[in-house]
Amino acid sequence: MPTDGKRFLKPEVLAQINDLEFRARSVVTGFVSGIHRSPYHGYSVEFAQHREYVPGDDIRHLDWRVYGKTNRFYIKQFEEETNLRCQIVLDCSSSMRYPDHQVESGRMTKFEYAATVAASLAYLLIHQQDAVGLTMFDNDIRTSVPALSNHAHVRSLIEHIDRARLEMPTQSTAMFERIEAELPSKGVVVVVSDLLADVEDVLRGLRRFRHGDRDVIVMHVLDRDEREFPFQDNTMFEGLEAPELTLLADPQSLRTSYLEAVNGFIARIRNVCTNQRIDYVGLSTTDPLDVALRSYLSSRAHMIKARA
Repeated sequence: MPTDGKRFLKPEVLAQINDLEFRARSVVTGFVSGIHRSPYHGYSVEFAQHREYVPGDDIRHLDWRVYGKTNRFYIKQFEEETNLRCQIVLDCSSSMRYPDHQVESGRMTKFEYAATVAASLAYLLIHQQDAVGLTMFDNDIRTSVPALSNHAHVRSLIEHIDRARLEMPTQSTAMFERIEAELPSKGVVVVVSDLLADVEDVLRGLRRFRHGDRDVIVMHVLDRDEREFPFQDNTMFEGLEAPELTLLADPQSLRTSYLEAVNGFIARIRNVCTNQRIDYVGLSTTDPLDVALRSYLSSRAHMIKARA
């Protein structure tokens, strides 16, 4: 069923990031006036799409035939014209349902938090006239939407997100390889996931994403419980991706070893990201999303401007 977007496009988040820029780390393909530097000049012959005219656009690209039919101004956009092309890779596996049994009013699951990150970034990119696509995965690629830059595309992406079922486990062995094969060879890739899979598979997958001229960003979303293990009394732990696995345990006897394991897992992913020049953004579902996104986008823009 279509969604009105309010579930994932939150006004308080958009208000905090609306004045920011999602900048490319390096020179990008394209020649439309905008915020990104481009190595290209001239015109491409491969038509991609129309988008509505905004002040400042080159009027030589107005499509007068469309104007005659609609009485509205539209720009003909070509394959090379988008300043930045971004593919958001969103985890929709069953582990993203946590906490499956919500105990606090307003508490978001990992998927709701991750989906809000994805929708907010998509809105920002299209608002600055860039193109964004969406890939959703669990043990298969569930959605693969190519990057477009028209405003109606945001609603389409959110409708795809809203239809996610969160029923299947992550199949990391081949999944990252399959996703990488479908990614454009250039542009930005934003991975939004809890990355809860075999760590060696995850690390190999992130290295593959970095191939070519891709600029990769990892938004690592974990729940507060996963990061802090705050349980006190005897607790029944259930596997969201393996429901047959249950464990009744005293959490206090597990806390030290659990935190060592999860912190080591996070550290390995962060270190590989650093070595591969991948931006790593650790997120907890208790982090105010508007603050977290604004902090990251501001620091990224500052870093890129300093290198320019």
